[in-house]
Amino acid sequence: MLLTATLLISCPDQKGLIAQITSFLKDNNGNILSLDQYVEASDNRFFMRLRWDLQGFAIDRKEIGQSFHYLIASKCQMQFSLYFSDEKPKMAIFVSKYSHCLFDLLSRVQSGEWNVEVPVVVSNHEDLRTVAEIYGLDFKYFPITEATKLDQELKQMELLQDLKVDFVVLARYMQVLSNQFVMNFPCRLINIHHSFLPAFKGSKPYHSAYERGVKIIGATGHYVTADLDEGPIIEQDVTRVEQNDSIHDLVRKGQDLEKLVLARSVYYHLQRRILVHGNKVINFKS
Repeated sequence: MLLTATLLISCPDQKGLIAQITSFLKDNNGNILSLDQYVEASDNRFFMRLRWDLQGFAIDRKEIGQSFHYLIASKCQMQFSLYFSDEKPKMAIFVSKYSHCLFDLLSRVQSGEWNVEVPVVVSNHEDLRTVAEIYGLDFKYFPITEATKLDQELKQMELLQDLKVDFVVLARYMQVLSNQFVMNFPCRLINIHHSFLPAFKGSKPYHSAYERGVKIIGATGHYVTADLDEGPIIEQDVTRVEQNDSIHDLVRKGQDLEKLVLARSVYYHLQRRILVHGNKVINFKS
C-alpha cells in the first residue's frame, strides 16, 4: 500500500510560495502526487493541498512537520496541518430515528471504501440500536429532555473523549447541540441539512416545500457552529421536482440526496480536502 503525506497550508499570499514548498519536497527526494492551490483575492490569502509519496523521502515522518516549520512555515506566517495515509481516524455517528443516512455511512465503512473506524453510534432514541448491532457496533442511548439535555451532553462529550473520537457525523440527529458541545469539536462536527441553506425549517420540510410548489429540492452538508445551520458549507446538491410528485416522492428524493451529500462531505473530510477560512470552506478537488 502506497504511504503518502498530505499538507494543508494557509498563509498570506506572496511571491514564490509554490516554488519554496515544492523545492522542500524535491530537495528531500519527495515525489508529488497531487497539488491544488487557491488564492482568496478579497483578503490576499493563499491555500494549498499537497500530497506526496513517502517512499524514499529523506526526512523521517516524525520530523517532517518540525523541518517544514523551521525551513518554510515560520518565515511565511504559514499555518499548516500534516497527515499520513496510514492514520485511521475515529468517527462517531449521532442519529435519532431516521435510518437512511446511517445505513449508507456504515455500508461505506464496512465495504472498505473509507479508511475510518466507527467506535460508537450515539442516539437519543432506541430505534436504531438494531442497525448498529447488525454492523457489530457499540450503541449508546442518551434519552434527552429539556431538563436533562446539558447533563446528557456532558456524558456524550466524556464518551467521545474516552474513545478518542476525531470527528462526529450528525446523520439526521434531531437535536440542537449546545454551544459548549460545538466548541469542543471545531470543524469536526459534520451535519446534513435537508435542503439548501437557507431552507424550509421545521420538522416537516418536504411538506412545506410541497405546499410551496418548489421546482427543486436539495441537501447541504456543513460543519456545525454555534449559529444554527450557518456553519461552513462543505457540499450541496439538488434534484428536480416533477409536477406529479407526491409528498412521498419528495421525501424519497430528498433522502437520496441527503445520503449522497453527507457521504461526499465525510469523504472530503477524511481525504483532508478541506480548509475552513472564516465561514467558508476551501474544497480542494485534487
